[in-house]
Amino acid sequence: MFKQKLISKRWLLSAFLISLLTSGLFSGCAGQKQTVDKSVVDKLDLAKYLGTWYEIARFDHRFERGLVGVTANYAIRPDGKIKVVNSGYKQALDGEYTEAIGKAKIPDPANEPAKLKVSFFWIFYADYYVLELDDDYEWAVIGSSSDKYLWILSRSPQLEEAVYNELLQRIEQRGYDTSKLIEVEQKNTAS
Repeated sequence: MFKQKLISKRWLLSAFLISLLTSGLFSGCAGQKQTVDKSVVDKLDLAKYLGTWYEIARFDHRFERGLVGVTANYAIRPDGKIKVVNSGYKQALDGEYTEAIGKAKIPDPANEPAKLKVSFFWIFYADYYVLELDDDYEWAVIGSSSDKYLWILSRSPQLEEAVYNELLQRIEQRGYDTSKLIEVEQKNTAS
């Protein structure tokens, strides 16, 4: 009986220590993981947002890997959804042209007009969140519900360095790792 109580106490003590240790480890890991602010802009005037946007920088992902001169064009479709045409050139500005045509919708325009859903593959929709937006719709920062996707867009192929640096600061303040951004080569409009 005494041996059984001793084993029970040791087991309980061991279980308690293991739970303390693992909870400490996991809470330590969770404490180190940076949370990302994915809040969106309050208002989105879709009519102003439509048209062509140039991709200035992005996080790397397989569906745009190696593309330069990337643009996104948005237009209203007859069914009220948004036609999305993403295009670019493989490896170089004189490389092979490629484009993907999709559609977008705003599921809750009254309450969340800056949270869109975009689809390039039949019924599978991905999040498209307008995180930051210039008052004159000259630049935008786009993210999603995941912190794996991020884009900086501009109405012109180049973005002023001061504006770009300000956007980097805003993105960092949101908790994104800006060292992951890839600057996208665009045609120089000065030439």
